Amino acid sequence: MASDPVKRRWTVEEYLAYEVETGIKHEYIDGEIYAMSGGSGDHALIMMNCGAELNLQLRGSQCRVYSSDLKVKISATKYVYPDLSVVCGDAEYTDEQRSILLNPTLVVEVVSPSSASYDRGSKLDFYQSMASIQGYWILEQETAKAHLYSREGEKWLFQSFSGVDAVVPLPIISCQLAMDEVYRGVDI
Repeated sequence: MASDPVKRRWTVEEYLAYEVETGIKHEYIDGEIYAMSGGSGDHALIMMNCGAELNLQLRGSQCRVYSSDLKVKISATKYVYPDLSVVCGDAEYTDEQRSILLNPTLVVEVVSPSSASYDRGSKLDFYQSMASIQGYWILEQETAKAHLYSREGEKWLFQSFSGVDAVVPLPIISCQLAMDEVYRGVDI
């Protein structure tokens, strides 16, 4: 979460209208909105490297990679913007503009010092509450380190990967990503 909330209670309809009006991305959590701040150059590079590598490996499959411009509806009172979302099969949306996704299979967050506790805490809980999400991948920004939460039936498994020589298996989308590709060009 990037900044202090705009101080008042918002309905979902007010929140959605406000985003259209301002063109500024906000996350909506239980009646409060939080403006999403811009990321650093390393954040942007890690996100693009990861998205490009996923897109390359998923070519020809039924899975699609979406950028952080696509909002995900967690519940009736929670809307968030993952850094990347992967949908396998047909994407389901709540709106005609196809801007609010209902069924991501995998979500990816690149954490920064300001977002780390939110991404590892509340956002992890949000993502694990969605039946469609089979994996949540957290990438560190300041070091080549990744954390992967994978759904196995009713349980979630946790794996950690460190260093540019590591390879992260993503069997839920039939991929594996080399950390040296994810962190290519990043000074770590």
